Amino acid sequence: MNQNNQNTANGIFSFLSPAPARPKLAADQVDNTYRLLRFKVFLGIFIGYAGYYLVRKNFSLVMPDLIALGYTKTELGFAMSGVAISYGLSKFLMGTVSDRSNAQRFLSLGLALTALTMIFMGTSAWALSSIPVMFTLLFINGWFQGMGWPASGRVMVHWFSPSERGSRMAIWNVAHNVGGGLIGPLAILGITVTGAWQSAFYLPGVVALALALITFLLVRDTPQSCGLPPIEYHRNDFPSQYDQSHEQELSTKEILLNYVFPNKTLWCIAFANAFVYLVRYGVLDWAPTFLSEVKEFQVQQSGWAWFAYEFAAIPGTLFCGWMSDRVFSGRRAPANILFMALVLVSVLVYWLNPPGNPLIDNMALIAIGFLIYGPVMLIGVQALDLVPKKAAGTAAGLTGLFGYLGGAMMANISMGFIVDRMGWDGGFYLLIAACFLAIVCMATAWSKETKNNL
Repeated sequence: MNQNNQNTANGIFSFLSPAPARPKLAADQVDNTYRLLRFKVFLGIFIGYAGYYLVRKNFSLVMPDLIALGYTKTELGFAMSGVAISYGLSKFLMGTVSDRSNAQRFLSLGLALTALTMIFMGTSAWALSSIPVMFTLLFINGWFQGMGWPASGRVMVHWFSPSERGSRMAIWNVAHNVGGGLIGPLAILGITVTGAWQSAFYLPGVVALALALITFLLVRDTPQSCGLPPIEYHRNDFPSQYDQSHEQELSTKEILLNYVFPNKTLWCIAFANAFVYLVRYGVLDWAPTFLSEVKEFQVQQSGWAWFAYEFAAIPGTLFCGWMSDRVFSGRRAPANILFMALVLVSVLVYWLNPPGNPLIDNMALIAIGFLIYGPVMLIGVQALDLVPKKAAGTAAGLTGLFGYLGGAMMANISMGFIVDRMGWDGGFYLLIAACFLAIVCMATAWSKETKNNL
């Protein structure tokens, strides 16, 4: 049995190992091949990451239905925290694995597994039978979700050079708004066709499963695995302190001890990320319940409000990335601070607007969506820029660890607990405090930030 287990483990590691370098293509083939493959891998990670978001926050949409079954907000907040806890841990731990894995297989496998988990939650009565069961399944889903961002980051740093990475990341980052925003319309479609609110789980899951296959067909691990030179040489675009050692795979110990743990600016933006995520998910996860209980929205109205929140992030993210590059000369912290200050104003409007004014509620949600994802994206860009590309997944994983364990989990557990005991006003006090603390951490990062640290 032990031998069989060892063989299975070896088979998994072999399947996920980085793709080996292939013989170099002829010089006259490099440009056209690079152009085609860059388009394909970018499209692949965009589609793949959008797929991850189709099956991440489905539970939030069905919470009003679960409350109608007798569950409390505190109980559901605890169950929902399973995603935040496991995703935060997985994004960091699986990030270290992704730095030593084939991104094509790693990204596609994670998407397929998280899709199957959501399909099971929507088709099994047992899956929603108790809080411990829901917590466990959401924990499993969150672990598989943690395979998405690090693998996408590995693709990004290998196929796109430093001077273009900010704008490319801004475009790629809207993938989760596309996926997250489509949950609402897909849930409405499922309920309309089947009459079952459980379709909010399984219909997006089926779509995500198909997207996993498309992702596998499009993505490639590294340029070298396709017979191409490193992107820095192809575009003659090198970060400072770059040398050939940056093309060598690093051990987990080298990544952590040499490039991640000693990096003070990385830790600073990790703390900022925790507070940004608290606001992000404190608004997003509880929007259907808040709008239903306080603003008297129906499920269809909440679904479209969710859609508007997510899709407003697309122009907001692109504008924030442009502002960081062009207005602030590649410095991320000034743009982050500006956007978070405006998030604070928008949260106040969303909270204090009296019931019966759905247009203002929707406009406030649109404003929050437009603004909050800029800092989410820029913190990820900073993390990638602060370390060599062979350590990119781990650096991104560290900020994700703080974002989800410190921010999203707090939004899940604390918001439910506080709202049950202090009402929605108490929940919004928490969100306002998080806005202020995020700005403080970003201001600290501003004083340490330098352009192209590596």
